[in-house]
Amino acid sequence: MGIIKDFLSDPSAPAIGQGDIPVGSMSSGMQISLPYLAIRGAKPGKTLWLHGQVHGDEINGMLAALRFARSLDPSAMTGNVVVTPTGNPHALDIRRKRNPYDDLDLDQTYPGNAHGLISERLAHALMQEIQGTADLLVNLHTMNALFDSRVYAVYKVHPDSPLPEAQMLRLISLFEPNVACRMDVGGKGELPGNIAGALDYQCLALGIPAFMLELGGGSRYEAHNVAQAEKGFARLAAQLGILPAQAGDTPPPSVRRVTKRGWLTFAKGGLFVPEVEAGSTLAASTVLGHSIDLYGNPQETMQLAHDGIIIGLRRDPVVHTGERAAFVAQQWDEVVF
Repeated sequence: MGIIKDFLSDPSAPAIGQGDIPVGSMSSGMQISLPYLAIRGAKPGKTLWLHGQVHGDEINGMLAALRFARSLDPSAMTGNVVVTPTGNPHALDIRRKRNPYDDLDLDQTYPGNAHGLISERLAHALMQEIQGTADLLVNLHTMNALFDSRVYAVYKVHPDSPLPEAQMLRLISLFEPNVACRMDVGGKGELPGNIAGALDYQCLALGIPAFMLELGGGSRYEAHNVAQAEKGFARLAAQLGILPAQAGDTPPPSVRRVTKRGWLTFAKGGLFVPEVEAGSTLAASTVLGHSIDLYGNPQETMQLAHDGIIIGLRRDPVVHTGERAAFVAQQWDEVVF
């Protein structure tokens, strides 16, 4: 049994536990470990697992998950809540997406390898704890720190997923996301890499329902996005029977499902000034912003070729050829429950 499962399986009184999952050590002797916070309810039930950070600049999810967990009264719970606030402590310490010791993208590395590089070992240690313990996992992310976005979700379809797509979307809708993006694991993906190595996809492979929740921009605290996540966690815990439902709280009746999305990129370097807001639904031909060169001459106009939802919008004005300007939903529908 895992460390966390041992704590949750203890038949004694409801309790809050915290500790570390050992992974290895540095040359200095400093231990490498993954911290956890576990809330054991008064009665046995399902376990909601909130994973706060895979990439080192993704902060809002860590704060939201920890604040939610610390607000709980174990004696009023049927089941459990687990928070692993960071899966990538080395990347967190230097606010980088990737682990500086092997330069791997951790969210392309699951289920990991007990004898591999440090990122693979971190992934393996976490998966060993999740397997057989979690009944549902939320994989918390943010966009790149250079971008603004409203809260949105990403979910993947796996043949072994225990939940039909409609039920997954119903759970996602509890967070009132701007959009819920359906990701084809067999396709190209939004960025190069191993999509199937994501934590949520590997959880689906184990039969554990899981999805990604993207909470705004990286490397900053955004109170409204943190609060929106906390509200969604409470609704999700109620849906699982861990908490009582909030009186008068009406879950959203629908969610926008995105089935095609992509990036707009710059052809030329310069300074970019956006003219719209992230989260907006805009008509074809809408101008998203303009760039200028270092002499102040007009350089490039970023414009929608088709109707789109602006999932993420660049806020750092310094841009180079090939860099991303906006992340845009190109096809979507409304799923009504």
